[in-house]
Formats: sequence, C-alpha cells, structure tokens
Amino acid sequence: MVSGSCHCGAVRFECEGTPTEGYECNCSHCSRKGFLLWFVPRDAMRITEGADRVSTYTFNRHMIKHQFCPTCGCQPFGLGTAPDGTETAAINLRCLEAFDLAGVTRIPVDGKAF
Repeated sequence: MVSGSCHCGAVRFECEGTPTEGYECNCSHCSRKGFLLWFVPRDAMRITEGADRVSTYTFNRHMIKHQFCPTCGCQPFGLGTAPDGTETAAINLRCLEAFDLAGVTRIPVDGKAF
C-alpha cells in the first residue's frame, strides 16, 4: 500500500500495490507538469481526504479527468478508462509520500502522437 497527497495535503489518497514502473508522456500537459504516472485499476485507489474538494481538468480528447487541488494546484492523480474499458487511476508518482523514485523503471510514451 502506498499513500500520497497534493502539495498542501488537502487531497489525500492511497493505492494498493507498489509501483515498479512509471510512464513519462511527452504530450503538452504531462511534459509541462513533469508527470511520472503509474496506472492502477480504479478500485485499487481510494481518496481518503478531500474528495469533495478536487477540481477536474480535461483537454484534447477529454479521455482523462485530471484531478487537482484548487488550493495548491497540485495534480496527484487522474481518472479514466483503459482501452479495454477498465476504469483506471493514473497516479502521479511524484505525489507519493515516503517513496523512492530511484527504483522506478521509466517508460517513455509518445503522447504527442495522439
């Protein structure tokens, strides 16, 4: 189990599992924000604080609901649907607490192509 939050701590979450890889997308949104994403089934992720506070940003094809804290602007996760129809959560690994990113295999994604 891992846990994380936005910068100010108003939005908190936890996820089952331990990330071993993170996706680095070069689309205009992910590259500007420096995301390193770990995808999990939606039911493996739980918002523990601030679910009523999150705001949503969508762009391009509006496939992912990027969730962010309106107080600090930090985006700890996004919600969407995998190509096979599975509800997923995209966890921003940089928002995990007490987690060492050094052991994560980084997988490049060409989001500019979408």
